[in-house]
Amino acid sequence: MNRMRQNDDVPAKPLSAAVQRVAAALQAQGHPHAPVMLVEAARTAQLAADALGVQVGQIAKSIIFRRLLDNAAVLVVTAGDQRVDEAKVAALLGPLGRADAAFVKARTGFSIGGVAPMAHASDSVTLIDQTLFRFQAIWAAAGHPHAVFQLSPPELAQWTGAPVVDVVLAPALEPAPNTLESIAARAILARATGQIVPSPCVSVCRMSEDTGLCEGCWRTLDEIIAWSTADEPAKRAIWAQIELRLAALKTTTD
Repeated sequence: MNRMRQNDDVPAKPLSAAVQRVAAALQAQGHPHAPVMLVEAARTAQLAADALGVQVGQIAKSIIFRRLLDNAAVLVVTAGDQRVDEAKVAALLGPLGRADAAFVKARTGFSIGGVAPMAHASDSVTLIDQTLFRFQAIWAAAGHPHAVFQLSPPELAQWTGAPVVDVVLAPALEPAPNTLESIAARAILARATGQIVPSPCVSVCRMSEDTGLCEGCWRTLDEIIAWSTADEPAKRAIWAQIELRLAALKTTTD
């Protein structure tokens, strides 16, 4: 699918000051992807994903809270298919309050629906959802409900200097046998020469406090983060570790 198809017939218009601010920040980073203006406003992750022809999880949502302690803006950048767990954010940063439209505009310089993860009018306290690292490419708002730009999760972490953490509501897990069978099937593909190494992700992203592994794909957090920039041999090495963990699990349950 041509991701830019939605924008082919858009007449050239001057970019708003907010979008220009994001474009300048991207240019300063030497980033090759400038903001793209969509025909329709992408006020929700689903609308943005539909316009771009990508998975909804590839849309990096910007969620703003107000920290009660110092009235600071708290930015949580999360995957479009996830919901932020306010209690987890509060446990990391302190009690939170609602951020209304006026607060968001004053602190970030952007209107709700177009809040970029960078180039804010004033410093925001930022957290990055670890589930974004399932994807090699993600899309974020660029200062306007019609504007988006492409980047990678490692770039997002590098530019913002924000920690990558678990800040989303825990999903309902698939039955364990189905999850393990899915991982085992992907492992066979990963060993096949001449095949693109498949992602271990099975749409379950929750780190186990007991094992330190994702309960869906059996990777460590470091392995999840490294996956998006890893080459094929490195990805196969991660798969080899997953298979060792699955074999150990099978031994203990037989």
